[in-house]
Amino acid sequence: MAVNIDNLIITTPVAKSATDPSALEVTGAVALATLPDYVSRLPDGSVRMSAPTKGASSKSTHRTRCEWKEAVYWALDSAANHRNYQLFKLEKVNSIQKVVIAQLHVKDDDSPPIKVFWSKGKLTYGFRAEFNQATAPSSTLLAEVPLNAVFEISIEVATSGAVVLSASCNGRTGRITLQLAESWRPRIFNFHGGVYNQVDYSDTTSPEDGSVCVISQLDLVHL
Repeated sequence: MAVNIDNLIITTPVAKSATDPSALEVTGAVALATLPDYVSRLPDGSVRMSAPTKGASSKSTHRTRCEWKEAVYWALDSAANHRNYQLFKLEKVNSIQKVVIAQLHVKDDDSPPIKVFWSKGKLTYGFRAEFNQATAPSSTLLAEVPLNAVFEISIEVATSGAVVLSASCNGRTGRITLQLAESWRPRIFNFHGGVYNQVDYSDTTSPEDGSVCVISQLDLVHL
């Protein structure tokens, strides 16, 4: 089955215009039709997303991404369970070998509750239990996840604020249960995925540096 990103929002490494260097955001359908160097459909229906390290970035950051996100935010109690599942392969990674591949994000704030990283062959995550928590300590979810290996990554969130992170690769699995504090309950959320480079670009950044992923299944469920 073809991965459907048509109605998702894609944050690209392409500038909005010649006079606005911030990152262009378009729907998945528009990205597939007009930005084949960055978002393309493969013959098996998978979607490849590419983020050169040097390119357009969001707000005041110097970090590029080619990342999908849900267009509509949702509240914890809008469904019993919320799930972001990706069948994923990282084909290329930036020079520091660290990229965000999945997020539980929050509206109107730059500090999401959960980020999942591919970092030097491991899947790690940062978790903010409280809304105003300053830092998100990093922990390992699953080791031995090499480049070009297909793996599963899932974020599941219940109405209660319970979160299950799970991953599997080559028969090995990792799973952790976390709990969002009540300080998150008034907020609204959306899921993200794809590649978000964790290295700042500069004038000396190689044009060959960057990250590329292939998503062969994407399930976004709110039931």
